[in-house]
Amino acid sequence: MTTATKTPRPENFDAYWDAIDAELAALPAAPALEASPLRSTPFSTTYELRLTSIGPYRVFGWYSVPTGPGRFPGMFNAPGYGSVVTPAPYDDRERFAVLTLAHRGQRLADKPFAASYPGLLTHGIDDPATYIYRGIAADIIRAVEFLQSRPEIDQERVGIAGNDLAIIAACRRPGFAALHVTDLLFHRVMEVRRRTEAYPIEEINDHLRQFPESETAVGATLSYFDPIHHAPRFQGRVIFKHGDSGSTNGADWLEPLARALGGTVEPYAMTFEGGTDRDALDARMADYLDVEAKPRVWEIV
Repeated sequence: MTTATKTPRPENFDAYWDAIDAELAALPAAPALEASPLRSTPFSTTYELRLTSIGPYRVFGWYSVPTGPGRFPGMFNAPGYGSVVTPAPYDDRERFAVLTLAHRGQRLADKPFAASYPGLLTHGIDDPATYIYRGIAADIIRAVEFLQSRPEIDQERVGIAGNDLAIIAACRRPGFAALHVTDLLFHRVMEVRRRTEAYPIEEINDHLRQFPESETAVGATLSYFDPIHHAPRFQGRVIFKHGDSGSTNGADWLEPLARALGGTVEPYAMTFEGGTDRDALDARMADYLDVEAKPRVWEIV
């Protein structure tokens, strides 16, 4: 059985995040939308989106709106760890006004900063003021603000999906009806790093092998991003998937975070059968947002 621990909450945690909010409030988002015929379909129009985040920095997104009269349910797909972000799948574009974001450093938002993979996770990590994820979190919050401002969206039916950064954004900008928590990056990460050699977490181990004296500073920086300190502010419904017991994505390991979330948490035990899990999770989110589920046709071999 895994012993549940909790990342210490920084003393100036609220001030750190309030400062990000203040920087965003001082900068007009200046959204620019341009239709992309190549990526549009008979059932949706896809736009290239540009927004200004802190820095200032212009970030990129794919925003798709279903054909026909609104108002539509909304969906925000928070970016994961990787260089390329694509438009949402067709089945989401058919049902939702859906935004997928490329944060600073990811392709299409890589000027003037082009992220390195591996390397992004530890960029500026010795100080929370210089850590790259301070800006990335702001990028995601800014994109959420855009989605929450759109008149074609039924703001009572908006969902968000993603890792720790989706949790943080949903907590900093209330109003989401549903949250789908995907694979986590920052939760209990200083413990997780001792149990894995897989990237991107191994980037932290690489950094500490090179700079062993920085372990305390690194842990302090990462503690600002552990979603457990944000979680009580979320009040919607939560899809919280988990893997095998005893692993770092098992129900026992994740239990403190699940318990901290302020909304109604409904766990989902992964089968690790791609089609089964995808359809089950889609059906649950569709139910929460009152839209039609879209199971895919999976070939049986």
